[in-house]
Amino acid sequence: MLAKTKRQTIALVIATIVLGIIVGFSSLLLGQLLDIVERLFLQFEENAHIPVATAATPINRLLSVTLGGIIVALIWYALQRYGKPTVSINKALQGEQMPFGVTIIHVMTQIFYVATGGSIGRELAPREAGTLMAQTWQKFAGRIGLATLSADDQRLLLAAAAGAGFAGIYIAPITGMLFAVEILLKRVDIRTISVSLSMSVIAMLVGSITKGFVPYYLIAHKDFSIKMLPFVVVVALMMGVLGGLFRRGFQWAGKHSAKSQQILWQLPLVALLTGIIAMKMPQIMGNGRGLAEFSFVNLDQNVVVFLLVGAALKTIMTLLTIKVGVAGGTLTPSIAIGGALGSIVGFAYMVIMPGLSMATIAQAGVIGAVGFLAASQQAPLMALFMLFEVCHLDSSALLPLGLTVALASVSSKLVLK
Repeated sequence: MLAKTKRQTIALVIATIVLGIIVGFSSLLLGQLLDIVERLFLQFEENAHIPVATAATPINRLLSVTLGGIIVALIWYALQRYGKPTVSINKALQGEQMPFGVTIIHVMTQIFYVATGGSIGRELAPREAGTLMAQTWQKFAGRIGLATLSADDQRLLLAAAAGAGFAGIYIAPITGMLFAVEILLKRVDIRTISVSLSMSVIAMLVGSITKGFVPYYLIAHKDFSIKMLPFVVVVALMMGVLGGLFRRGFQWAGKHSAKSQQILWQLPLVALLTGIIAMKMPQIMGNGRGLAEFSFVNLDQNVVVFLLVGAALKTIMTLLTIKVGVAGGTLTPSIAIGGALGSIVGFAYMVIMPGLSMATIAQAGVIGAVGFLAASQQAPLMALFMLFEVCHLDSSALLPLGLTVALASVSSKLVLK
């Protein structure tokens, strides 16, 4: 019995290392696909300084999203009509097998649509790819004679690989680990943390080959002041309620999403609407990085109306995009919406509390983003560390952001019961 347990532990260690490398490369390749499509359709290369195609002509943005919507509508219709049904990560954790070819096409289609400007997050694709790689490895390991893992360890590998997919594309290993243990497994112990964090770190190192260790979002001022705590209490409670409502919205949209022939006309129609809005406001395109970055670095009070309209439109278009059958993530759209709303409240806070520096606005955006994200995902630890990792924050942010996720998580229960 002891020898069998030892063999299983060795097999788990080997799987963790191998899958960290494989999943890291899958995230790297998906990132490269995103860059290629953005250059082809919008003639720009995304980075923290240029997060959205503001330099593209309005017509170019309209055509990019609309054409992208038509293409992905045809692909997803064909997959539903002629391919095997896709299997979600949660169902894979319950033992269902993800069809390899269909899942690969499904994942690449998600990245393609985000790259053309579709209003949805890109983080679901690398997570699904990671889970698929883990299932494929388990089949291969059985054929080459590695010890068969227990059912719990098999689930652990699938969850860890999903988190590693996120870590590889956003260079955020702690967030990847917490996604696995806090959202998927809902179990925190030494084994789950060790496997998930190790795999995410390896995937992050591989993914950083092309992306490097740079912030995903730039912040105008990172030195958080204790004077922000009264603001934190107000905005955290507000973001908790609004984030909870957003969660209810995207859950409803996913449950009632378009199927089969409905996709053929509904998806292109929403893509066209997205393109029309993007002609004037490109920040709503893609996963919302442009809107979030705008709220984190723009310290001019004249942008309040722009931020309010941007938050409203990003919310509406993301929910509509999910409703018409598009698969994708909601983490980064949550950061965009919460960041814009937090900055708006920050401008009001400066009026009430004179003498604060303009750094308050940038920090208000980050506080709003982390509160909205914690509420919409019901994962306070993941939200906290995600903002730390993608913004490269320092220890001065720990108290205000920690208090924010705690209060937002509590207030979100008002609308999620």
